[in-house]
Amino acid sequence: MKAGLPIGVFDSGLGGLTVLDELRRALPREDFVYLGDVARLPYGSKSGEVVQKYAQRCIDYLLRQPVKAVVVACNTATAVALEMLRALSPVPVYGVIGAGARAGADATRNGKVLVLATESTVKSEAYLRAFHRIGKAVQVEQMACPLLVPLAESGWFDHPVTREVIRTYLTQASDTDYDTVVLGCTHYPLLVPSFRGFFGNEVRLVHSGEALASEVKEELKKLSLLREEGTRGKILFHTTDKVSSHGPIVRSLFGHTVEFDLVDL
Repeated sequence: MKAGLPIGVFDSGLGGLTVLDELRRALPREDFVYLGDVARLPYGSKSGEVVQKYAQRCIDYLLRQPVKAVVVACNTATAVALEMLRALSPVPVYGVIGAGARAGADATRNGKVLVLATESTVKSEAYLRAFHRIGKAVQVEQMACPLLVPLAESGWFDHPVTREVIRTYLTQASDTDYDTVVLGCTHYPLLVPSFRGFFGNEVRLVHSGEALASEVKEELKKLSLLREEGTRGKILFHTTDKVSSHGPIVRSLFGHTVEFDLVDL
């Protein structure tokens, strides 16, 4: 395996660009191939079996590029398909949930953490297992927030409707004494302005992308796959359906037009 190969990243849509953004900051010399499976968005409301099938198609496509590692920038796919993908892949595969749980456990001061995620991620209890493996005394509550993904895709990052939806979800929490919220869907960091409008600055918001990027960097270094010399890397963007090259998610993260190549899985 060559260190000069790109890193593959996939998500059910464009929310995974938040993870890609953190990866390119941590690994500025690396090339990336991003795949957004927008034709099948959202994964979060689908069965585990269906998500596994979609995730396998995504990783198969990336491996054909080829790539030296794959980042599953989707909490739902990580929750229900990560171990399967690792068993099938000849290259290292990294998921967002373990990193998010570790970051959440490190961030909390009172040991109470709320995880906001999709329905499939919540049902899988992957975050509960990840927190349990850490071994710290952390009380974790999960909550599914399916309406937040389409709000993020629509660019309603800082909007009264988004804040009202967040308020409606959060009033259902059984314990409101948590001091840390793990944003357990890659779309949710885009909504931080609305989350802050609800929480203020007292609650810590954890985005797993930053923690994952640091872990991927360390792992690639151990495997002698880190590109440590050269100019700034390139990014190729692929989607399974047409998206705007200057849509709200792209503008918020990259500040310029991005060209997406349409691919068929």
